[in-house]
Amino acid sequence: MFLIVGTLLVFGSIIGGYLMHHGNLLVLFQPNEYLIIGGAGLGSMIVGNSPGTLKRALNQVKDLLKPSPFGTAAYVDLLHLLYKVFQKARKDGLMGIESHVEHPETSSIFQEHPRFLQNHHAVAILCDTLKVLLTGTVENHHLDDILTLDLDRHHHEALAGPTAIAKVADAMPGFGIVAAVLGVVVTMGAIGGSATEVGEKVAAALVGTFLGILLSYGVLGPIAQSIEERIDAEHSYLLVIKTALLAFARGDAPMSAIEFARRNIQPDERPSFAQMETMTRGPSA
Repeated sequence: MFLIVGTLLVFGSIIGGYLMHHGNLLVLFQPNEYLIIGGAGLGSMIVGNSPGTLKRALNQVKDLLKPSPFGTAAYVDLLHLLYKVFQKARKDGLMGIESHVEHPETSSIFQEHPRFLQNHHAVAILCDTLKVLLTGTVENHHLDDILTLDLDRHHHEALAGPTAIAKVADAMPGFGIVAAVLGVVVTMGAIGGSATEVGEKVAAALVGTFLGILLSYGVLGPIAQSIEERIDAEHSYLLVIKTALLAFARGDAPMSAIEFARRNIQPDERPSFAQMETMTRGPSA
């Protein structure tokens, strides 16, 4: 939503200001300039990135059209789930949660939290770590290293998409100059023509520079930044799971583990302690 609103505001203000100067919109319609800049930008992105990175970047752009899934409600849901899992393990032992972590998609606990199940990496982090605890093959103090490696690798992989978009954004002014230079070359070929014809070709050449700068700072750059913020929000979400797992692994009570996790949430998204008390005392807790 914000992606659409922001983009419309960028283009609306620029075009509106141009019209206030009595500019002719038809002059800005230069398909040849669009082809040069757009094709060069897309081609450079394809050359410089793997198919996996290109697919990831496309999906990340599409995800910006949806509300962020990492708000306060998502954290309340996450903490509630963690509490129930830890409470189940405390009452029935680790073996009591084996069937739940082996098949979370059919687990009676996980099915009550479809929002969490939609985040496949979060499900994998939680369930795989609990499986490690079940096997007893990794000492508790090594879990921090394992989780850190996993989260860092996921974060690095996710950043490949916005990094690719940001590099194209940085190159757009250069491609705009390329389009402008080609326009000047065409203009020089028509230098003996009428002043009107030469002026139109100069205007077309300048549109290339204008478009390259606009796409760089008004579209692609902000999109890359928005994707990075969304990735950071997911990373923070996963860090909350890590904090809860480490607290649980060292023997903390479920409520204590949840409180450690709650304190690791950004203040503006953190559920209150009263909310957590109400949640853990509910009939489904």
